[in-house]
This record gives sequence, structure tokens and C-alpha cells, in this order.
Amino acid sequence: MENFTPTHYTLECVATGRQFEDEGWMLDDPCCKIPSMIRTRYAVRQIDVRPDSYGFYKFCDWLPVRRMLQGSSAPVTYKSKGLADYLGLKNLYITFNGYYPEIGAKMTTCSFKETEAYSVCARIREGDNRILVVASAGNTARAFAKVCSDNNIPLLLSVPEENISALWFDRPLNPCVKLICPERGGDYFDAIFLSNLALKSRKFYAEGGAKNVARRDGMGTTVLSAATTIGEIPDYYFQAVGSGTGAIAAWEANMRLNEDGRFGNKTMKLVVSQNAPFVPMFDAWRVDSREMLPYEAAKARRDAEIIDAKVLSNRKPPYSLAGGLYDALKATGGDIMVATNAQARKARALFEETEGIDIYSAAGIATASLVKSVADGRIDPEKIVMLNITGGGEHRCQQDKELWYLEPSLVFPLTPDPEEVVVKTEALFD
Repeated sequence: MENFTPTHYTLECVATGRQFEDEGWMLDDPCCKIPSMIRTRYAVRQIDVRPDSYGFYKFCDWLPVRRMLQGSSAPVTYKSKGLADYLGLKNLYITFNGYYPEIGAKMTTCSFKETEAYSVCARIREGDNRILVVASAGNTARAFAKVCSDNNIPLLLSVPEENISALWFDRPLNPCVKLICPERGGDYFDAIFLSNLALKSRKFYAEGGAKNVARRDGMGTTVLSAATTIGEIPDYYFQAVGSGTGAIAAWEANMRLNEDGRFGNKTMKLVVSQNAPFVPMFDAWRVDSREMLPYEAAKARRDAEIIDAKVLSNRKPPYSLAGGLYDALKATGGDIMVATNAQARKARALFEETEGIDIYSAAGIATASLVKSVADGRIDPEKIVMLNITGGGEHRCQQDKELWYLEPSLVFPLTPDPEEVVVKTEALFD
């Protein structure tokens, strides 16, 4: 592994089909005049899955990475018995992202956001002295903090102050990781706004969110785990979404598997779900609108405060642009569902009772949607169903451990002075 050769790939603009080389940290096609995703086109068309000792990088053939970082784990897929029997499904497969040592799942942040962080950070050129900037509602920040701390990569996080309880760790972090927050009352969108102000400094560069091919291809390893374990592409894919990036990634991984040719030639039906009352993508989808509908900021903040799954509270998701969630749902015959806090709590209890492990609120939303889909007769019980459990095992992971929390270095008002943000965030890394 020490002599790892960077993965060879080119980039392709979804809107135009133009292919071009990745000049380092490209998030868009500079020649494209409309909002569009770019995708990776890998030189290797049939994936060679490496041994488990490679961790997350067992899927490196289809990851845009220049190196392998320490401490990674891959998603684990297994055939459900308990939940499957309860639901009457013959072929329910659970892809577990979290901490569940009994099945080999060892993500110590307990979230599939590790798949993003280990991919994105391994795309960074060694010797790049700029500071990576990541805005997050919680879980993404925890994953990037762990990966950057363990691998000495400078990182500036921006997280809503209400959500910093999610920033727990099993040991103190490397001081190369710093945290800033919008004050109480702010949400994920405010954290993004604050991070964008910091990015006005040349010291910093944007991780890129959904537009970063490394983030999406990292998340796509959940589908690679499922298909290579099952031996074929699933028929249905269930996941809760805040931005929809994971579902877009699942669609893209599905297309690569079809090109591979060894896992069948089918398109998974994407069934994604949001936590009511924060449902902006559902509202747009139900009226078949490519464009997001108006969502007044104060109402969005109130709705975000209500939901259990705060990580799903993205006001500006990659829904409308070419290659975004709207296109992914249209291409797969997919759908968006909604689950309430009460439904998700019940589903989480059901999952722990039937599968033996605790799961996060977002995963509870996905599980609740699967339960409802079965009850409504939307699922063929003979077909292969993939349930993407995007986080779980926190109770198991935290047993008998002393936890450390990342405290904010700076807290800014919701309408901060841009120059002050730049000056103060630069000073954190002096």
C-alpha cells in the first residue's frame, strides 16, 4: 500500500458530455455555461476490489485518490434476517456505515460521512499548504475532523452552534483542526454562508460539497459494497437525504456497475426520504418542479430546529442542476418520501430490536420509509432491497470511553462582518 499509484481518471461534464483532465481540485467544467455536475470516468472499467486490509480504499479503482490515508474502514453489507422477517422481504440487504464490530463495521465516527472524508482528503495533493474548509450540520464535520487530525491535514470547520454536540471524539484532536460557528439560532445554511466568507482568503480552499467528485464517489462505495457482496445490483435503494448527494452518488455508482457488466444491467429505484417538517426537496418533487420552491429563511430555521435528523437540514441542496437529485430520480424512476420524528423513532427502535444495533435519526428516517413502502405495497417482496444505514453504533462505540468534544474557536453573528471573518479565521492558523 505504501507504493500506491494514483488512480487514473478523467472528468466529464454532465450537461455537455465534454471530457477533460483534472488539473488538481476541479469542481466544475470551466467551459460549461449552465449549472452542472462533473463526473469521473475511470480508466479501469471493471473494478478489482482489494482485500479488507485496504479499509475504505479496497474500492480505490473507482475513487479519485492520489494516496491512501491511515485509519479507514469500508461500508459493510449483510443480508438481513430480523428486519427482513418482520417486513416479509426475501432479499433485504443492509449496508451498514458505523460501528458494529460483530459484522466487521468499524467506522469510529459512526457515520458514512467517513466515506466522503477519506476520499476527499486523499484527493488532496501532498504538500498543499492551504487550509481545507468544510461546512457541516454535524456528522460530516466529525468525519473530516477525525481524518484530518489523524493525517495532519489543516482543516477549518463551520458548524451551527446548536449542532456541536455531534463533534465528539475518542481522543483529543490535532490542533490542525479548528472550528467556527454561526451563533445560536443559525442553521446549516448559515454555516455554509460563514464558511464562504472565510474562503475569501487565499489561505483557504473549499472542499466543494456535492460538486467534489471525491465526495460523491466516496459515498458511492455503499453501492459498491452492496453489489459486490450480493453479486448483483439491487432493485431498490433506500436512504434519507439532506442534500441528496448520497443518492446522486448511488446513481453514478449504479451506472459504473452496469458498464462493468458483471453485476447485471439494471437501474436501482432510488427511494429517498426527508424528515418532516423540513422537506424542501419533497415539496419541489411532488409538483414535478426541477427548481426548488421558495422557502423563507426564518421558517426553514424553525423547521430545522424541530427535526430529529438535523443532518438533513440543507436549504440549498444540489437538486436542480444537471446531474443533480432531480435528474437522478427521473433516471431511476425514483421517489421522495417523508417521515416524522415519531415514525423515525419507532423505526430506530424496530431496527435495534431486530438487527441488534442502534442507528442514527437519519437512518431511522430511511427505515421508516422502507416500513411504509412495504405497508403500502410499493415493494415487490421478492426483489433485492438495499437499505443504506448511513450512521449507527454510537452507543456501542461510546461504551466505556472517555469522550472529547471540539469547542468552537470563534462564534460569529448570523450577519457577520466579512472582513472580520477573514482576519480572525486566518489568525487561527498563524
